Amino acid sequence: MKQLMPFIIIIIFFVIIGIFIITLYKYRLKRRIIDSGPLDETGLKFLTQLSKDNELLKWAIILMSAGIGLIALEFIPYNAEESPLPYGVEMIFIAGGFLVYHLIIRNQKDK
Repeated sequence: MKQLMPFIIIIIFFVIIGIFIITLYKYRLKRRIIDSGPLDETGLKFLTQLSKDNELLKWAIILMSAGIGLIALEFIPYNAEESPLPYGVEMIFIAGGFLVYHLIIRNQKDK
């Protein structure tokens, strides 16, 4: 576990930097579109698609599924020092959260 921690910290660091860069470039793109002048129907549609804030829903579902995964780990017996089981169980729950989010968004687009 001590050897894995620096690797996890580096991954988290790069993920945070990536999220920051994506957010910054989305903001700059929106600002350029707005500053370019009057918008036609296509530009307005693109801007509303860019501005859709499903981020709250996405993170709520992902964090809830991660929390449920951590709760489930309390009831599964495993050797904490040698077993990779907790990582696998947690990843399955997080992937399930992403799947639920994808299904919700797909159903919203179909309507």
